[in-house]
Parts: sequence; structure tokens; C-alpha cells
Amino acid sequence: MNVLRTIKRHFFRIDEPTFLILYKSYVRPHFEYCIQAWSPHFKKDIECLEQVQRRATKLVSGLRNLSYEDRLHRLKLTTLEKRRLRGDLIETFKIMTDREKVDKHDFFESSNSTYSLRGHEYKIAVQRNRTAARSAFFSQRVVGSWNKLPQEVVTATSINMFKNRLDRCNEWGN
Repeated sequence: MNVLRTIKRHFFRIDEPTFLILYKSYVRPHFEYCIQAWSPHFKKDIECLEQVQRRATKLVSGLRNLSYEDRLHRLKLTTLEKRRLRGDLIETFKIMTDREKVDKHDFFESSNSTYSLRGHEYKIAVQRNRTAARSAFFSQRVVGSWNKLPQEVVTATSINMFKNRLDRCNEWGN
């Protein structure tokens, strides 16, 4: 909110292109820094973060009276929850394809089920959790979305190709 106040104080009238530059440069990096480690899972925390983006989109001249969803659509932005999921999937891709210097077996267990004909060959096994807090960990919360991805997204040869294919795919965000 401090960054939003600073922007509001220094800019009298903000048009859409200026807002997008300011928002993507100064506000959104605060939401996405190390998100895989601290991603909120309580509804109150998620709503608190989303409220910042709601207020930010109201800074744009002419969009203040539109609904939040209409403002996001007009600015070609997504909800922060969807951005966090996208970040989780990108990090999972990096781990599963050995682009991160971590052992993927420390995070995930490959699914060896031969009876499933759907999905892709890089499925991750769902692990049981003894506590509710454990289900919010990165290695647990991303499994369902990762396993839903189509084969052509998961078999990308580069991170940018994965990002592009992921953005075109509608199955992961639902």
C-alpha cells in the first residue's frame, strides 16, 4: 500500500499504459518475490493481497467505476491467485527438468501408475498429509495443477516455451 500511495502522490492522472509500467515495475514484484516459499493459504491473507491489486487498478483514469474483473480484463491482468499458481507451475517445470540446482526427489515423487491413460508422462504422485498446514506447502499444492497440464506444455524444451504454452493453455487456471 505504501508503494500505491507513492504512485498516487506523484502522478495526478494515470492512463492505462503508464499504470501498467508502474504496476509491473513497482507493485507486482512485492507480491511475487519468493512466492513459492511464502504463498498465503488462508482466505483472509489471500483477500488482503488481492485488495491491494483492487485498489491499484482503481488508480487508472476512467476505470474506477468498473468492477474489479472488468478492470483486470481491460488492463489484461490476472488475479494474484492465478499469478501465484503460474509461478508455482513454472518453478515445478524448472525443478522437474533439472534447471534448478535442487534434487527433484526432495520435492516430488514421480507417479509410476501405468493404469492412467490421461495426462502426461511427468505426473507427480499425490502424497498424503498428516496436517492441514502441510497441504499448503509448495510441493503439495502444485501437484494437482501440474498433473492436469497437457503433454505439449510439460514437454517444452525451454522455460520461455513452457511459459508461452502455459499461458495459451486454459486447463491450469481453472
